[in-house]
Amino acid sequence: MIRAILTDIEGTTSSLSFVKDVLFPYARERLPAFVQKHAGEPAVRKLLQQVSAEAGKTLSDEEAVTQMREWIDQDRKVTPLKALQGLVWEAGYRNGDYQGHMYDDAVEYLRKWHEAGLKLYVYSSGSVYAQKLLFGHTAFGDLTPLFSGFFDTNIGHKQEANAYHRIAESIGLPAGEILFLSDIEAELDAAAEAGMATCWLVRDGELDGQATHRQVQTFIEVLPDRAANQ
Repeated sequence: MIRAILTDIEGTTSSLSFVKDVLFPYARERLPAFVQKHAGEPAVRKLLQQVSAEAGKTLSDEEAVTQMREWIDQDRKVTPLKALQGLVWEAGYRNGDYQGHMYDDAVEYLRKWHEAGLKLYVYSSGSVYAQKLLFGHTAFGDLTPLFSGFFDTNIGHKQEANAYHRIAESIGLPAGEILFLSDIEAELDAAAEAGMATCWLVRDGELDGQATHRQVQTFIEVLPDRAANQ
């Protein structure tokens, strides 16, 4: 029996285009000024040091910004970059420059599942801080109270089974009682290897009846038995 749902964000609860066409360009444009202004703060300095470690060499602040912008262009899932992006995005949310995009069906069923007693969790390559900003600033209001926890790549990479083992341990449930939702096959493969149930969100395009994971197009179809009773 499924007792908890672990969901991805991009392409699952939220549009890929929001992240790629709104958030990434926003951070790319504002990173230089942000680093220049905040580089002396201990938390930001630590992240800049981690950028150097990821690059494999000591970088000046300007070089670190150049490196991070290259990673943004390459859509690299680098943990210190994701953390710094979250700090930059905070200003955009608070200034009302944009709102976190959410699919209507995702919000409807996250709320229904929460009310039904299912525990909800998020696992994304974006930092936990960035995740909370997105879910906290939507057209539907603050959705963060729906969730019992958030996970990012500090717990492991999303295409590695060990990350899902650690998440199950952190949640305190057997992996088989956790359903993972994602639009990325390799992530679903890793979750299944760890013993989790899986569901593949295909927001655009046709469903593949031969896919190795059950495919659906909306959250309405994720738990059909529950949906039928609601």
